[in-house]
Parts: sequence; structure tokens; C-alpha cells
Amino acid sequence: MQVSLINMAGETVGQVELADAIFAAPVNKPLMHQAMVRQLANARLGTHKTKGRSEVAGGGRKPWRQKGTGRARQGSIRAAQWRGGGIIFGPTPRSYTQQMPRKMRRAALCSALSVKAAENKIVVLDQLTMAVPKTREMALALERLAVDSSALIVMPGEDWAVERSANNLPDVKLLRAHYLNVRDLLVYDYLVIPQAALALIEEILA
Repeated sequence: MQVSLINMAGETVGQVELADAIFAAPVNKPLMHQAMVRQLANARLGTHKTKGRSEVAGGGRKPWRQKGTGRARQGSIRAAQWRGGGIIFGPTPRSYTQQMPRKMRRAALCSALSVKAAENKIVVLDQLTMAVPKTREMALALERLAVDSSALIVMPGEDWAVERSANNLPDVKLLRAHYLNVRDLLVYDYLVIPQAALALIEEILA
């Protein structure tokens, strides 16, 4: 699959070949959904906690005698039916981590990239560089590239100026190639990727 190679001025400077095994792979929607659910689950901290009746303070003695008061029998004022009592079957700390084989994770990524390629939402740049961090310059560059909605920018490595320039744009996220994931590919409309990052992704997913 061939796409146009564009510079930061929005001009076509050549053509670049996208690997069919990655950008024209069969689209497996259930697999993408599974990868998305796994990623969201793994992001959960699982630090929620409520106290049971043995953990709340107080309630050490029986509030009144068992018989003869006319009231229901009670053993503790920290039982679940009392205000300030313990919680029955409340959440406790746990791990939400889900496992997924590497081949399945890579196949899900290829499916998501193939969807982007089929929709012509992949913009390949010859290079993406900035001398100093300027949010306005990044916004103008995306405008020249005809990116009219949300965009995911994938960089081959650390670039402080480019990262700072993209940080304040509300519908733009910058990601390094090694951290490319299904969730961001599905959430953002356009994929903006320099040639160096493209080569790195193809090497990772080959």
C-alpha cells in the first residue's frame, strides 16, 4: 500500500510504502475489543476499600439485653443495619490485570492500523521537528496537514520541543512508537507519523 509522503508545510514530497502485513491486515473487531478491554482493565488501580463490621471503630458491647426490652435483639451497634456500621460484601483491594498473548496484542494493533489506513486517516511525514516548543506552530502544522479533528502523533523517540508543543492542544496526543496501543488508535481520528517512527513500528510488528 502506497501513501503520500508529506512535509510540515503540507506539500507532497514523495511516496512511501506501507507494509501490507501491518496496514492491510484482516480487521478483527472482537480482537480489538478484547485488547481495548484489557488495556482499560490494566489501568485500574484496584485500591478501593470499605470496612467490615470487624474493622469499624466501636460496637464492642451488646447495646441492650437480649430479652425484655420490646426491641429487636442486637449484638453490636456496628452491625451492617446500623448507621456507621460495617459494609457487607464491600469492595476490597484487588488486581484487575488481564493477560493477553503477544501475538494477539500485535494482531489487534495491526487490525487498528489497518482500519486507519482503510479510512485514509494516516498522515506520513518526512520528519517532524521543532526548534523550540511552540503550541501555535504545532497547531498550524496540523492545519497544513489537513488534520481537522483529533490526532495521535507517534514519535520514534524523545523530542522535548515537539512533546511540549503538542501537550497543550486539547485533541492531540503525542506518543512514542514503543507505546503504540489499540485504545489510542481507536480514540483519535488521525494518525500522524514521521517516517522514522513508521520504520520503527514496522520493525516492532514485523
